[in-house]
Amino acid sequence: MTAPQTLATAGPDPDLLYSEDEDALRDAVRSLLADRSDPATVLAGLESDVPYDTRLWRSLATDIGTAGLLVPDKLGGQGASAREAAVVLEELGRCAAPVPYLTSAVVAVTALLGCDTADPETATLLGALAGGNTVGVLALPLTTGPGGVAETAVRADAGGALTGRVTSVADAASAEILLVPAEGPDGPALYAVEATADGVRSDTVTPLDLTRPLGHLTFDGAHGRLLATGDRARAAVERALLAGAGLLASEQLGVAEWCLAETVRHTAERTQFGRPIGSFQALKHRMAALWLDVASARAAARNAADALATDSPDAPVAVAVAQAYCAPVAVRAAEECIQLHGGLGMTWEHPAHLFLKRAKSDEIAFGTPGRHRDALAGLVGLSAP
Repeated sequence: MTAPQTLATAGPDPDLLYSEDEDALRDAVRSLLADRSDPATVLAGLESDVPYDTRLWRSLATDIGTAGLLVPDKLGGQGASAREAAVVLEELGRCAAPVPYLTSAVVAVTALLGCDTADPETATLLGALAGGNTVGVLALPLTTGPGGVAETAVRADAGGALTGRVTSVADAASAEILLVPAEGPDGPALYAVEATADGVRSDTVTPLDLTRPLGHLTFDGAHGRLLATGDRARAAVERALLAGAGLLASEQLGVAEWCLAETVRHTAERTQFGRPIGSFQALKHRMAALWLDVASARAAARNAADALATDSPDAPVAVAVAQAYCAPVAVRAAEECIQLHGGLGMTWEHPAHLFLKRAKSDEIAFGTPGRHRDALAGLVGLSAP
């Protein structure tokens, strides 16, 4: 084993606590979701053909203004940071809300911020996404994590015509704007393509998590507007994937928190042999262990959000730690929730399956836990004996 490398000059300690503004934002989002995204409403939406809840999205993105949290004031946004976006994602995770917040307001926005924001077209796109009037997605498979874009499947000619196919793009059916990484005449490039443009086809597939639809995108000579080239395009995509992976941990935290709270509630009310089943020692131990896992996941997720918000040089480490830890915790919490609900937990009517499917889908989104552990080993200078 080699000696660990020095990552960066030591900076200020991360702030894992929630500020008053973040708590106020949480209250507003939680109140909205309690009214518009209760389990019965989510389940009813899954049985329809709509890709996401447009009414909920309008209230969340536009009325509360969460779509523009990461966008600077001068570009029409709220000028907040990844910490505030993380709070929103925690609440969305707590109800498995079917809205394209992570893909549009986080990943697509971050990719655009990595381009030349002084360019009128880029600024216009950012303003549209910040206002919640337009949904954008980064046209990469949901499983693509930081450092995972070695070569894209899309090619661009000198005139900006795109050809290629990208599979399993999250919220592709919801998008009006597609941000397409492509190999252009001068190397890596990032293009903006209208989802309804000639030469663009989106084929919806049935995913495990029905609250986050996937689609296969095919480009056959579709015209794209060039946003960035070379190292700038590569860095913009990489930064977007890092933000997506880091803030996904907050969504996973929300999933785990709901599962734990619902399990505690159920076991306190369900009785056997004249006693609540939550009073049985074996179940107490399982829920106590899960509580410790969730508390640790909260620290990891908050650390990643704070590192992204402060643009810390250790952000890649914080993100890798958060994903390596939070993803398995969310799955374990959802599995325990279903098992401790007994037969009730296996029914379609009970929402537990929504959270298991979201947790399993999130586990492979933006890189698997194993991939993030491998990345972490390289980041801190560890190698196999």
